[in-house]
Amino acid sequence: MPSRSHSCKAAVFAVSLLLSTTGGKAQAQAQCRFLMPIGGSGELVVQKRISADRLVGSTNWNTDFTVDRGFSSYRVKLQSASTGRGTFPVAVFLRFTDGSNLQLVNQNLTLAPQEQRNLGPFPSVPGKRTSQVNVRVGASNMPGSTGFSYRVSAQGCP
Repeated sequence: MPSRSHSCKAAVFAVSLLLSTTGGKAQAQAQCRFLMPIGGSGELVVQKRISADRLVGSTNWNTDFTVDRGFSSYRVKLQSASTGRGTFPVAVFLRFTDGSNLQLVNQNLTLAPQEQRNLGPFPSVPGKRTSQVNVRVGASNMPGSTGFSYRVSAQGCP
């Protein structure tokens, strides 16, 4: 039976081999860091249900994630938390410290129960400092998506 030290060395070698054969892609993904949702409960993954459009007040369509340092790219993960299949509009933006923003995604997604979709990676914009990643799920032109539940998270990657 191999010693514990030998097993650990073998595991480190296997990971090193994996990283060298994948060009470091796995290493870069492992170093991605979850971004903190703004105004949330402290959870890194936000769960929401698409609300109806309102005449007065705001909807719950936007989820903002704070960017507290520079990253070379960003990723967003959406997962269905509903029991039925749903189609809903999704938009993803990078917001910058100068008040401008860049729309990265504007599409309708269809997800089966528990299905997830990874969006990105989206490269940072040279010469701009990203302050937030904004994910908008829901729109007044698609009222049929009201009531769909989902989970969303964002990551910054080196």
